[in-house]
Amino acid sequence: MLGGRTNHWGRISLRFGPDDFKHKDIDGLGENWPISYDDIKPYYDRLDKMVGVFGSKEKRRNDPDGFFLPAPKPRLHELYYIKGAKKAGVDVIPSRLSILTKKLNNDRGVCFYCAQCNRSCTAYADFSSSSVFIIPAVNGGGQVDLYVNSMVRTVTTNDEGKATGVSFINKEDRLEYKLKGRSVVLGASACSTARILLNSKSKQHPNGLGNSSDNVGRYLHDSTGAGRAGFVPALMNRKTDYNEDGVGGLHVYSPWWQDNKKLDFPRGYHIEVWGGLGMPAYGFGFNVSDLNKHIGGEVGGYGDKLRDDAKRFRGAVVGMAGRGESIAMRDNRCELDSDVVDQFGIPVLRFNYKWSDYERYQAKHMQETFEEIIHGMGGITLGDTPTEEQDWGLLKPGQIIHEVGTTRMGNDPKTSVTNKFCQLHDADNVFVVDAGPFTSQADKNCTWTIMALAMRTSDFIIEEYKKKNI
Repeated sequence: MLGGRTNHWGRISLRFGPDDFKHKDIDGLGENWPISYDDIKPYYDRLDKMVGVFGSKEKRRNDPDGFFLPAPKPRLHELYYIKGAKKAGVDVIPSRLSILTKKLNNDRGVCFYCAQCNRSCTAYADFSSSSVFIIPAVNGGGQVDLYVNSMVRTVTTNDEGKATGVSFINKEDRLEYKLKGRSVVLGASACSTARILLNSKSKQHPNGLGNSSDNVGRYLHDSTGAGRAGFVPALMNRKTDYNEDGVGGLHVYSPWWQDNKKLDFPRGYHIEVWGGLGMPAYGFGFNVSDLNKHIGGEVGGYGDKLRDDAKRFRGAVVGMAGRGESIAMRDNRCELDSDVVDQFGIPVLRFNYKWSDYERYQAKHMQETFEEIIHGMGGITLGDTPTEEQDWGLLKPGQIIHEVGTTRMGNDPKTSVTNKFCQLHDADNVFVVDAGPFTSQADKNCTWTIMALAMRTSDFIIEEYKKKNI
């Protein structure tokens, strides 16, 4: 299978805003990117037109508009969310997902609202890099050779310290092979790319390729995450003789709406909404009969009682998930474990990552907001409010899998790994096109920025080839 995490992601496709590239100027924390929103905007524009993303023009300065396809209408549970959010003073706008609600080209169809994106789309209406990028490249007559079931061990280098190719393990025969190349482009994901670079030790790069500054693997940071759900009695006893599936994701969301200068944490978050009827699964994930206690009903039972509860309560639970920005810290890192190797004999990573109070207070704010919205919907919060000892429900680092920053970009080779074109300071024919070069995360999901940066880096490589600089 090709395409990595884009085969099963949520397709939330948000641009970073102007402030997200220069946040140090605002709150004094972290570092500014060596590029601005204006540098990457043309590539966001190209992505929107090439891939397709639905949304709406909102004219929000730090949530930039793009070239949007029509956004689907809110479903009933989302209308209730809008009601509760309005009472809480929380902004709500149509979500921005890379799913085709209108025909884009002859190779891909239009979403027909089965909401089964996670099972792969037969119409290619949702975005995955395999269906939208890789298949057209392979079938379009381009010079593409695929080496599947292969595990890269190192980037090979010459006496000058420049890359000459890669060595890899064939997973089927477990033998090591080498490929030569004029340049090497790494896109293994932030942590795996750092692992490859750290394993690529040589006389010229004794600490690993690109690691003369001891920054490969450092500044690792993930999106923050916390969630809450509520039971809304008004959504009980729903009629199910109509299609409310919609796309395989949220139709509305809440971008960050407040001024952090007035709060006890420096960076914001957005809110993702879930609920509705959808396609029934094998289980509810919780004891559906337990909801009876909120309406004075009998808890428990089997047979007809259980079936009746499942029907009555279906669609009556609405949930929210906060996804926020954490601060990049140098001591948060992944590094090689000298005592552990994988099944192919390649040293693995070990992680050192701790949240700060900035992220904990952000999670506290999330929980307070979720509860206010649920009450505004006429709902009842499920479960106890997470406590300070529980970090207010803040999920562990790495659980959101928005890991970034391990090969951060910057103008100074002493404090960064790559330059503004994602090119290694230590080897100018090696490039990184995953989220490793991110100087900071944002209160947005990172996929759209990963792809925009990769496109920008690709243009740079072509120009450098033409100039014979590589």
